[in-house]
Amino acid sequence: MPAADAYVARPAWWGSPSTLARLAIGLWLFGAGEGLLVASEIGNSPWTVLAEGASLQVRLSVGQATVAISCIVLALWVPLRQRPGLGTLANAVLIGVALDVTLRLVPEALPLGVRAVEVPVAIALVAIGSGLYINAGLGPGPRDGLMTGLHRVTGRPVGLIRAAIEVAVLITGALLGGTFGQGTVAFAVLIGPSVALALRRM
Repeated sequence: MPAADAYVARPAWWGSPSTLARLAIGLWLFGAGEGLLVASEIGNSPWTVLAEGASLQVRLSVGQATVAISCIVLALWVPLRQRPGLGTLANAVLIGVALDVTLRLVPEALPLGVRAVEVPVAIALVAIGSGLYINAGLGPGPRDGLMTGLHRVTGRPVGLIRAAIEVAVLITGALLGGTFGQGTVAFAVLIGPSVALALRRM
C-alpha cells in the first residue's frame, strides 16, 4: 500500500481519457499481479490470503471474494468519514475481476521453477499497477482509505496502523485456509520499495 500522503488531494469523480486509461490499466495490472501470486501457490499478499480463505468458506472465486471484502471495507469508511472517488469504486471491482481472469488464463500444475518466477513478476505488476492508479488521483482503494482514515481519526502512525491491519487480515486469512508462504514474505518485503520506485518513475 502507498503512503498516506499519496492521497492528500480530494478524490475526483471524473478525469481526462488518459487519466481514466491510467486508472483502468493500473488496476488491471494490480489484479493480474495478485492473480499470479495465487497461481504460484507459493503465498499470496496478505489481503489475498484473506480473500482466498474466505472464498473457500462461502463458495466464491478468489476474485469475487476480493470484491466482497472491498465492499465490506468501504462500509467501514462511513464512521471514518472517508471520501471515495471514482478510483475507489473502480478499485473495489476491477482488481477482483482481473484476478479471476488471470487465474483462468494461467495454466495449472506448472513446475515449481516456473511458479517461483511468477512471484517477482507478480510483485512487479502490482507495483506498476499501484503507480499508475495512484497517479491517476481519483481516490484511494478501499484498503488504503481504511488505513489513512484510521490514521486521521486515531492519530496513530500510518506504519503502525498498516502493520496492524496487514497482520490481522493475514492471520485471519491463514486460519480460513488462505495460502501463506514464501511468496507472502517476498511480497511483504518487496512491495513497499517496488511501489516507491514505480511512483518515482511515473
